[in-house]
Amino acid sequence: MRRLIVDGYNVLHADETYRRLADDDLDGARARLVEDVAAYCTGELRGTVVFDGGGNPSSDGSPHHVAGVTVLFSRGGESADSVIEGLALRSRERGERLIIVTSDAATQWTVMRGEVSRMSSAEFVRAVRETSSDWTGHNPTGARKGALQDRIDTSVRDVLSRWARGTAD
Repeated sequence: MRRLIVDGYNVLHADETYRRLADDDLDGARARLVEDVAAYCTGELRGTVVFDGGGNPSSDGSPHHVAGVTVLFSRGGESADSVIEGLALRSRERGERLIIVTSDAATQWTVMRGEVSRMSSAEFVRAVRETSSDWTGHNPTGARKGALQDRIDTSVRDVLSRWARGTAD
């Protein structure tokens, strides 16, 4: 199995489209990133998106599953980088091939061992856009029809929002 681990806020801040969306609707930007990771992960590639919840004392670090992607908000007082480093270590111990998406140099150096490769946030965004053009290219308007964030039930979107704030359930 191959695993893709994405530094969520790092990607949201690395791209103008995500950044503009996050400025207006952070929950929507997170949902869009999860949707994009789900679309990017095909075959044996399994996706995990890690968001920094370290500043939220209510965040418990529990994994959540949305559209086939594992979503984690780090525990209060813990950084997303340390969660990513721990996930990378456990994946290496299991012999999994791993791709880490982050532009954080310290995290890149920490995780680069064994079957681990890295992709910068900008490289990942380009790869997602290339992949999405394959499944939206037939649409002459170029609009993303049926995007997860548009199809997702408002109750699920509310749950994502509560997870981000550490107030799930």
